[in-house]
Amino acid sequence: MDRISASEPSPPRSASSIGTVAVIGLGTMGTGIAEVLALSGRTVVGIDVSDAAALRAGAALEAATARAVERGRITEADRRAALGRFRTARELSAAADADLVIEVVPEDYDLKHEVFTALDAVVRPTAILATGTNALSVTRLAADSARPERVLGLHFFNPAPAMKLVEIVSSVLTAPDAVGAVTELAHELGKEPVAVGDRPGFVADGLLFGYLNQAAAMYEARYATREDIDAAMRLGCGLPMGPLALLDLIGIDTARTVLEAMYAASHDRLHAPAPVLGQLTAAGLTGRKAGRGFYTYEGPGSATVVPDADTPHPGGDRSAVREVRSVGVAGSGTMASGIAEVFAKAGYPVVLAARTLPKAEAARARVEKSLARSVEKGRLTAAERDTALALVTPAGSLDALAEVDLAVEAVAEDLEVKRQLFATLDKICKPGAVLATTTSSLPVVACARATSRPQDVIGMHFFNPAPAMKLVEVVRTVLTADDVHATVRAVCARVRKHAVDCGDRAGFIVNALLFPYLNNAVKMVEEHYASLDEIDAAMKLGGGYPMGPFELLDVVGLDVSLAIEKVLHREFREPGLAPAPLLEHLVAAGCLGRKTGRGFREYAKA
Repeated sequence: MDRISASEPSPPRSASSIGTVAVIGLGTMGTGIAEVLALSGRTVVGIDVSDAAALRAGAALEAATARAVERGRITEADRRAALGRFRTARELSAAADADLVIEVVPEDYDLKHEVFTALDAVVRPTAILATGTNALSVTRLAADSARPERVLGLHFFNPAPAMKLVEIVSSVLTAPDAVGAVTELAHELGKEPVAVGDRPGFVADGLLFGYLNQAAAMYEARYATREDIDAAMRLGCGLPMGPLALLDLIGIDTARTVLEAMYAASHDRLHAPAPVLGQLTAAGLTGRKAGRGFYTYEGPGSATVVPDADTPHPGGDRSAVREVRSVGVAGSGTMASGIAEVFAKAGYPVVLAARTLPKAEAARARVEKSLARSVEKGRLTAAERDTALALVTPAGSLDALAEVDLAVEAVAEDLEVKRQLFATLDKICKPGAVLATTTSSLPVVACARATSRPQDVIGMHFFNPAPAMKLVEVVRTVLTADDVHATVRAVCARVRKHAVDCGDRAGFIVNALLFPYLNNAVKMVEEHYASLDEIDAAMKLGGGYPMGPFELLDVVGLDVSLAIEKVLHREFREPGLAPAPLLEHLVAAGCLGRKTGRGFREYAKA
């Protein structure tokens, strides 16, 4: 076939005209992309200078397709056909007949520049050249090419066969027909393409890596253990992996490269790589691939974590504990009734105290309704429901908490209200009673100082809905007694909650990591970089998040979210934590999310 000269206009292309694809770089990502393409009916040429990498890619493809046959996803004939469409090569010249070239070599600009400039002498002028970078400038790579209008970003997520999201990144030079062809291809591959502009991190990684960086900094500061940070984000937010385990999976060196590129573009200190990332990288402790990163693994490439010097002792805190035979819950809202239900189901007698008896009885009725739903869903027997409900006693005064061993405050998130309540509990509760606050953002020590016994005060931050959410952040102040901390840990175990320890600073673990991520998503919309739907789709499909950031903001409440953002900004003084103006404007307009029928989206009235 005669080559089309570079001066002639490129004919329109579509996914149906992409029959042969060259994948340059046969690491984990390149191999996964090759698998997806071969199973879709494309001819795939895998190119790598390493014969060992090529052999591993072939073996991985054989194993993956064999598993697909075993699981009934493809037939044996499909498998043989896919394997027959895949071949490997060492030289870039093997890409000469490709309609699409996807580069997935390591995140090093000089290496990628070398690949793109070399491809100019190899591929047809009509070929589309795609980079799989998630950190480097697509525009800069396009400018390196003799045909910049054919260059774009095609960012798959790992593992490529399983993850639905593909970010399609256009530079100012990219031709629309090239974008259209790869978008159509992504749909044919069963993926969800999201079109984004060229900036480091794009959408999903742009939000994800800032969060990962903050988690690394939290660990480096010894604020919480690696296990507690990871458990907090899995159990408190429903994420598939904790941030430090995810950094080990991604590769700590790769994460640092992405963050360096993000910081160079944003100059936001939240993107400046935490020093621990550089230290681990310099030591060769780059995560799973090295056998050690934040965690230690059985060997290089293993996913199995093994104990090391930082692994917590299985016995935990061996301090003496105070006996807790009865519990008091102060409050009448959703959280108060949920916490009362948690304790009652664990066999504790619970006094549910509100400002008036009708409010307390309404809270108990909420417990009764929740227990009834559990019976309907087969989670409880009728007898267990009746036993739990009988343990909940409503009271119209805090005086009813005089004899409880543990008093849990669950009133409005207002520091002065909480301080007044703790001053009252100090007068009412018996000596030795543990006094706990469920605050999610306010200083626990301020509640403690409102009493004459600050050593007895601790934070027990339950998550909503308390009966369902497994996590409790146990927040000890500099004044909290060791036996109080040990007592609350023991109580958490009895009520079947996973306790994580953290110090008394704004946001504790979960909110300190979650809300900057949500705030950055709002800023991304303010900058017109991507739409609400694109960002929500990117985080659900690319990050495995149960909800997109704007779905979550509307559920939490924009006013609540703004209040937490302000607390975080006031405590840490980081410019990047300043609440996004769009969030402030929506709150000022009374658009608070689902509870008002309108937030970032509009909702039908109940």
